[in-house]
Amino acid sequence: MVQSSENNLMKGRVCVITGATSGIGKATALGLAKIGATIVIVGRDQKRAEQARDEIRLQSGNQNVDVLTADLSSRAEIMLLALNIKARYPQLHVLINNAGISPIKRSVTVDGIEAIFAVNYLAPFLLTNLLLDPLIGSAPARVVNVAGDFHRKANIQFDDLMSEKKYSVSHANNQAKLALIMFTYELARRLAGKKVTANCLHPGAVSTDAPLKDPDLSPTARIMYNLVRPFFLSPAKGAQTSIYLASSPEVEDISGKYFIKKNQVLSSPESYDEGKARRLWEVSEKLTGLAG
Repeated sequence: MVQSSENNLMKGRVCVITGATSGIGKATALGLAKIGATIVIVGRDQKRAEQARDEIRLQSGNQNVDVLTADLSSRAEIMLLALNIKARYPQLHVLINNAGISPIKRSVTVDGIEAIFAVNYLAPFLLTNLLLDPLIGSAPARVVNVAGDFHRKANIQFDDLMSEKKYSVSHANNQAKLALIMFTYELARRLAGKKVTANCLHPGAVSTDAPLKDPDLSPTARIMYNLVRPFFLSPAKGAQTSIYLASSPEVEDISGKYFIKKNQVLSSPESYDEGKARRLWEVSEKLTGLAG
């Protein structure tokens, strides 16, 4: 239970959270609502988003919970989402890029981008860049990117970012998470002196229903997941580091870092390659239409 002295820690601060209709995202939204934040839930499904909003309002006692819907696999919908956020909220203090997918089978988006790379990496890249003006204008502000520790198994394959030569859900997801961390560090460098921090985190192994909703999940994999699931973290525990990075005074001046369990840790050696990070940024600008 949040102590009463902390109930207004985030009062007046606007927090946008993607993928906030369930799991870690919803738990993050609830945790921040409990300490007074104005919450903007971003989800794909209007009904689920409204249900999450109503539950968060009820459980937190905070009525300042709003809903916006967007399919983050679509460049056009991300651009419209950014416009809607800026229209409704001239000030933006926290952006948490939490949404992610992990389909078993390879697929491409409406824009022709491999789906995992599009949603788990390019969507945060594009949305963050589109919202930089209100973030900078509302400083001090924070960007929090939810990554994962399996990025350590990946390398950025510039000749195969779309996983056309080699695809597995783990390979594609690990590369996307590494790209997200490298983006976070490069963003932090570019925002230096603007009082907008950018950090990323590994939430831990969290129990969610998402894998079970994939129609391509094999019966064996479904059984295995259900066997190990009780040993995973609850969404509430998985959300703790996101909430910490979004709200804690302890990290208000810390930027360009990777966190696990609220502690700074080193990410993979490749994640610190500034040359690759700049190249990745340039490629990402072209893929999202931000370049020229």
